Amino acid sequence: MKLDPYVQIGDTPFTVSRDDLLCARGEPWRAVRNGLGLNEMDYGDVVYRFQDSGRLEEVTQEAEVVNIGNVAVPFANLAAFIRAHDPEAFERAGFLISPQFGLAFDPSEPFWVTALARHCLPEWRSLG
Repeated sequence: MKLDPYVQIGDTPFTVSRDDLLCARGEPWRAVRNGLGLNEMDYGDVVYRFQDSGRLEEVTQEAEVVNIGNVAVPFANLAAFIRAHDPEAFERAGFLISPQFGLAFDPSEPFWVTALARHCLPEWRSLG
């Protein structure tokens, strides 16, 4: 996973619309509304989640390695890297969330990593 926090995931900017995604990738193999009220477009290798307004909320994909700028972090070292480099990192519902790097993941569930839009951090913080 190549991540430019809050800006872009791979070649996909956080400003992408659902229609832009459909043009670029075609129909997802599964499209559902999840339990959090987000509209998921699941392409198998990556899941995009949109608010009803069309704003991209998060992108989840398998990532054996997360590339942040010039740093490549293997998933096995990701939790230690986050804890060492993001003093604002916190845990909720089994996920480690990094505000500095704009990502969330469950360290016990390799290799899924979720890139977050900046506007969704308060939602993560409010989880019990």
